[in-house]
Amino acid sequence: MFEKKPIEFRASSLSDLRNFPLEAKREAGYQLDKVQLGLEPDDWKPMSTVGAGVTEIRVRADNGAFRVIYVAKFSDAVYVLHCFQKKTEKTSKQDLDLAEARYRDLLKELKK
Repeated sequence: MFEKKPIEFRASSLSDLRNFPLEAKREAGYQLDKVQLGLEPDDWKPMSTVGAGVTEIRVRADNGAFRVIYVAKFSDAVYVLHCFQKKTEKTSKQDLDLAEARYRDLLKELKK
């Protein structure tokens, strides 16, 4: 069995996740728990436009579509870069840019 990796929420990602409706919050938490154990989430896709090893968890709830963008390729933690409600079919450039900026900041910190 894998040792459970800690989660580190970057910038506002934890408060953004806490603002999800209850059903979406529970599902996102369950999927992140799987990631911490080294398992794949149920519904995900790679987000190579954000950065190498970045993945998006897709959560569908009665009140919309929600996303959790994270990177788990580092041994010390699962880093949650961005959590948001998806309003359109295509992920907005603003959401992608925010996740990418947080990923770049993370890489700088990890190099120190």
